[in-house]
Amino acid sequence: MKTLEVDLGNRSYPIHIGTDLIDQPELFQACAKATSIFIVSNTTVAPLYAQRLTKTLQTLGKPVRTIVLPDGESYKDWKNLQLIFDDLLQFGADRQTMLVALGGGVIGDMTGFAAASFMRGIRFIQVPTTLLAQVDSSVGGKTGINHPLGKNMIGAFHQPVAVIADLNTLKTLPARELSAGLAEVIKHGAIADADFLDWIEVNTQTLLACDTQAMAHAVLRSCEIKSAVVSADEREGGIRATLNFGHTFGHAIEAGMGYGEWLHGEAVGCGMVMGADLSCRMNFITPSEVARLTKIIESMNLPIKPPQFGGQRYMELMQVDKKTEGGQIRYVVLEKIGKAIIQSAPEAQVLETLTATGAGAT
Repeated sequence: MKTLEVDLGNRSYPIHIGTDLIDQPELFQACAKATSIFIVSNTTVAPLYAQRLTKTLQTLGKPVRTIVLPDGESYKDWKNLQLIFDDLLQFGADRQTMLVALGGGVIGDMTGFAAASFMRGIRFIQVPTTLLAQVDSSVGGKTGINHPLGKNMIGAFHQPVAVIADLNTLKTLPARELSAGLAEVIKHGAIADADFLDWIEVNTQTLLACDTQAMAHAVLRSCEIKSAVVSADEREGGIRATLNFGHTFGHAIEAGMGYGEWLHGEAVGCGMVMGADLSCRMNFITPSEVARLTKIIESMNLPIKPPQFGGQRYMELMQVDKKTEGGQIRYVVLEKIGKAIIQSAPEAQVLETLTATGAGAT
């Protein structure tokens, strides 16, 4: 097992990465002072791991209950968030109750938002079971739900007390979900570590095969990169926004298609192709570097052609983005491979990118 720390002063917390971690009570000692523990999971993950996790948590001598939500991005909304609150209130949760998010990014974001909101804030632990959640969404304290007009526009910053990434849970991931997680792994190399991107390029097939050693390195390095950025800029006032490379375009794809049609990682992967093209048009990276990054993304079985909404529709969708300031969309672009910056761009230039990548500029 490897452990690293997200350094946030008195709100610092560990990220544990290894195998069979959900069976180790000592990793859940933060629950020892809880009055009760509520596991929040979904209809796909709960049958696989909830019983094992319940058994582990029961060794702490606390009552444990599981809340099971529907599975999918389309359920990341007020209605299903309310199901968590309903259960907490019905079964006597209090300010010392601990929530445990057992699932992917949707479960982690919703559980975290429930923890941030219930009685104005209770503690929670992240137990991410998808690659995307292990390398990205479980770390950093971003929580929330989607709105029909924008992704993740309603939420709160609320840090977990621990992240427990059990690599064995990745073995039950469908291939499409694994590829979606690899998009975020690629992103970390593209924005912060050119050598890591080289390693990803060489180890494509090993990663797609979900080799445990390869996954351990991918998760650890991704978490190192993200935790360093979060420690420097917890509330996304500056450098943290670079973690959203591919997300402005990607969120537009998700919203335009309807949440759940494309997986988040698929939209981000395609969004990175679009972001790389824009970076090139802004004279930062070269066409060959765009082609290389596109090839790496495609090699992970991710889409590289965006849906054709038309340029103006994309611009409308991207206007609902947390990086937009004063009506001006700010994009994460690659100054070079391994370094991202945040820039505004002329609309004409963005429309050129939309045309060149196949999104359409009608």
